[in-house]
Amino acid sequence: QVQLVESGGGSVQAGGSLRLSCAATGISSEYSDRWSIGWFRQSPGRDRDGVACSNSGGGGGGIYYSDFVKDRFTISRDNGRNMVYLQMDNLKPEDTGVYYCAANRVVGGFFPCLSGPYRSWGRGTQVTVSS
Repeated sequence: QVQLVESGGGSVQAGGSLRLSCAATGISSEYSDRWSIGWFRQSPGRDRDGVACSNSGGGGGGIYYSDFVKDRFTISRDNGRNMVYLQMDNLKPEDTGVYYCAANRVVGGFFPCLSGPYRSWGRGTQVTVSS
């Protein structure tokens, strides 16, 4: 069973940076490239939003960002370590929320990795950005 654990959240001033990490267990590193991985955030009073994702080759490949983060956030992955990261720079107060990582095995057909659906989710890490 795949398990995901996020870390790296915290409180920062606007303009600051954080790097979130997501550690995955239950995925063989040999096949980690078959998994699509996404970062989502849940803000108070708002729906859960896709932030960034990295698609598996079978899911169409590519890296995608929401418009509100694409010039500030960077998703990366280390398949050998089953890790995924979200580097967040120039943070804004509206970036505040609980950030979740999600993973889904995708080997065929395009997968809309900014929306899912995903089978596996972490429990989230809080990010708070003050003005």
